[in-house]
Amino acid sequence: MEQLFPILGAWTWFVAAGILLILELLSPGVFFIWLGIAAALTGVIDNVHDMPWQGELVVFAILSVIAVAAGRRFYKGPAMEPADNPHLNRRQMGYVGRSFTLKQPIVNGRGKLTIEDTVWEIEGPDMVEGTRIKVTAVKDMTLMVKSI
Repeated sequence: MEQLFPILGAWTWFVAAGILLILELLSPGVFFIWLGIAAALTGVIDNVHDMPWQGELVVFAILSVIAVAAGRRFYKGPAMEPADNPHLNRRQMGYVGRSFTLKQPIVNGRGKLTIEDTVWEIEGPDMVEGTRIKVTAVKDMTLMVKSI
């Protein structure tokens, strides 16, 4: 390992940064970019201050922790939650608190409710067709209802 670093020198870290950035493109999420930034910064520091390879690894480890922590803070917050559609991919949660009219009765605590061309399984007390109901909760993909 000692012989590889003197041959490439600081370029080792720039090559590592390039590989990490390529990995970022190939993987979902945002993680490798911060390690790539840490590797590039390590290469810059190694160009300025000639360090042994052990020191380079320590600098890279420290910069990696700092970069990942900064990245988590940067990407944490309202930008990650879709403000205009908070129930995206959880559409059934948007029905909680809404009222509907039963088109089919609830028998033995189970029934079906059509909302916007989608048929939902519902659970609640037995009720006849035409009863006004309110969605109170969601359990898995089943809407929990009560009469109003």
